[in-house]
Amino acid sequence: MLVLTRKLGENIRIGDTVKITVLEVRSGQVKLGIEAPPEVKVHREEIYARIQEENRKAGGTRPAGAAEQGKKP
Repeated sequence: MLVLTRKLGENIRIGDTVKITVLEVRSGQVKLGIEAPPEVKVHREEIYARIQEENRKAGGTRPAGAAEQGKKP
């Protein structure tokens, strides 16, 4: 994991298309602004986990590795 320290108003770039800006720091929270093209999905971790679970249920897919467990040697 890359760990970076930024001050209020400073930015982080991810590739050529994603820019993260520190907008506010107060009471143990950091407010971030994220500029990214529409094809780059940006979610809070808890929302991402919920989407993954809903997709798994809707698609009837099994967790990674589950298909391997059912194979006969």
